[in-house]
Amino acid sequence: MWVYVKWTFRILVLAFIVAFLHYTLPHHSIVRIVGTENKRVNVGWNIIFYDGRMRNAQGDLVGTDIWFINTVRPNGKSLVFRNEDTNWWPPYLKFNSADLQTEATDLVSTADSPRWVAVTYYGWRSNLMSIYPNAVRLREVDSPDQRIIPWFNIVFIIVLIALARAIQVRVRRWWNRRFGSEA
Repeated sequence: MWVYVKWTFRILVLAFIVAFLHYTLPHHSIVRIVGTENKRVNVGWNIIFYDGRMRNAQGDLVGTDIWFINTVRPNGKSLVFRNEDTNWWPPYLKFNSADLQTEATDLVSTADSPRWVAVTYYGWRSNLMSIYPNAVRLREVDSPDQRIIPWFNIVFIIVLIALARAIQVRVRRWWNRRFGSEA
């Protein structure tokens, strides 16, 4: 019985870590920008996916203006990005949302003469929960077939695994010295 509980707990912790990293680490998508806009957004229970400055002095949820970048993927499906400065997490230290919105507006193109843009972003898109990925950087690319290798993510995950393994080895050594090699 306890074996199942232990493995269920481990799987849940691992799933949480993977989901957290998938949300937080940067992604890249090659798209065509079709428009930009500014909308008033009233958030509720989904505030954890937005900037934390959506509360007034009393701590009540209030609406805020958010910039959006409307895009189309090479396969014709739409993808909408929000464009807001990051607060304390994730630590992208993005304070240039106005400049990024200007770049996005400048890169708007039509289907007849497309300009392809690589958007670096974090987050998820969910129609059900009304959440959008947050654009961090825009870069014009030559074609929609350009391949972007996520070097930062690769190095970060390797370092994270090495760190977790180093901690595991040290804890196991401490445990064996403290309680013997029964574990």
